[in-house]
Amino acid sequence: MPMQAHTTADTARAANAATAANKQVIDGFLAAVNERRVDDFAGCLARDVIDHNKIIYGEEDRPGAAFDGFRQQLAAFGEFAVATDELIAEGDTVVARLTVSGRHTGSHPRMPEPTHRAFSVEQIWVFTLREGKIAEIRAVSDRLGMFLQLGWDWPTAD
Repeated sequence: MPMQAHTTADTARAANAATAANKQVIDGFLAAVNERRVDDFAGCLARDVIDHNKIIYGEEDRPGAAFDGFRQQLAAFGEFAVATDELIAEGDTVVARLTVSGRHTGSHPRMPEPTHRAFSVEQIWVFTLREGKIAEIRAVSDRLGMFLQLGWDWPTAD
């Protein structure tokens, strides 16, 4: 019996270490976004990362397109910040509750002409990690709130 307890404790320690490592990957990725270190994205995102909800309107529907989606988003918002309000992890999944803010200063597929208006909205991103990198991204965002704050028209059709 003591051997089994030791094995169970070892398994729990390994799981906790893996969960902590996954949260560190997400922290590192969000820091790279905040600091606009796009060249560092490859250290956090799998080459074929799947972006299920598309970071930016018009993003290609193919593995790896998230790299360009993040680049376009950063280009459209001269001021852009992602503040982590909560980070929850279990297994290979990390959920981040975020406050995302920025100022529209560049071309965006939804609004090519900058409005120079600011926004701040809550978002929830769900990351799936494989082999120490983000393999999948799902997100829920207050897009209506963002559009209203930025002065963008709500799309009638996509």
